[in-house]
Amino acid sequence: MSTWYCRICGLDYDTSPWGPDERTPDYTICDCCGVSFGYEDYTPAAARQFRVEWLRRGAPWFCPRQRPADWDLAGQLAQVPPAYQ
Repeated sequence: MSTWYCRICGLDYDTSPWGPDERTPDYTICDCCGVSFGYEDYTPAAARQFRVEWLRRGAPWFCPRQRPADWDLAGQLAQVPPAYQ
């Protein structure tokens, strides 16, 4: 099973919300940063801008109940795909 990482926060997913072709977003929302896949992460520049704002707000979880007790923001951000860092 391959892993896909959010373009904003690096949260790992079992499947890509951008589809197997990485061009067909499903417009779901990231549990961590709240990005709507296909809108705010459509380009690397848009992803970076969304990340800056999310971090400025203190990196709150969109679905707080999904946040692991041992969550490591820096470690998760390191998983952001290189083109979107």
